[in-house]
Amino acid sequence: MSKEISQPELQRRLHHQLLIILKAHCAILAGDEGLQPVGELSSALVETQAFDLAVEHLKGDPACASLIEQRHMAPPHDLEQLLQCPQDSLGYAYASSIKAQGFDPDLYSYLEIDSDASYVEARLGQTHDIWHIVTGFDTSPAGELGLQALHLAQFPYPLATMLIATGLMSGTLLAPEALPALLEALCRGWRMGSNAKSLFAQKWEAAWEKPLSQWRSDLGIQPIG
Repeated sequence: MSKEISQPELQRRLHHQLLIILKAHCAILAGDEGLQPVGELSSALVETQAFDLAVEHLKGDPACASLIEQRHMAPPHDLEQLLQCPQDSLGYAYASSIKAQGFDPDLYSYLEIDSDASYVEARLGQTHDIWHIVTGFDTSPAGELGLQALHLAQFPYPLATMLIATGLMSGTLLAPEALPALLEALCRGWRMGSNAKSLFAQKWEAAWEKPLSQWRSDLGIQPIG
């Protein structure tokens, strides 16, 4: 039987999480575009009730519930092998994009999976760049916010709400001329996510050679651009 957490200890933990969240929020708000504050923010949010509610929402979809129960994670993405896929395939599009941008395809492989919430966050991290490819949202500030809006249209992902709020605040203070583009991206992402089948439910890596256009058609996605 697990040891019951005392109320003072629970409050201490919540206070610590809040400090981490606020620190990361301030760093992003100040214009830090690095991955560290986002990683700190996501790790802290995994321990919140909001994330538990997001997981329960996902479990309402049998395909998502099955992935969560299985703790399905794909092996590390071999970019060189994926570049051998047909040029119209998801695998080729993903690998060529990741290589061109110099991204780490296994950036989130260090995450410890010890709960449903931590699994969901790890799987979202592993497939984040695949979602970019499938939706057509680029990695600009507007593209990232558009993708976060798509998340929220499909399930109440806490990191998405935080990044959207911070992105709008940062845009207002640091680049107000960019606000129309940010708002348009949010609208597009919400509409796309509302009309599409669940992206979280997909085992992308089981069909790398499937044409990207077919993935989009099957999911009901009209890509950006």
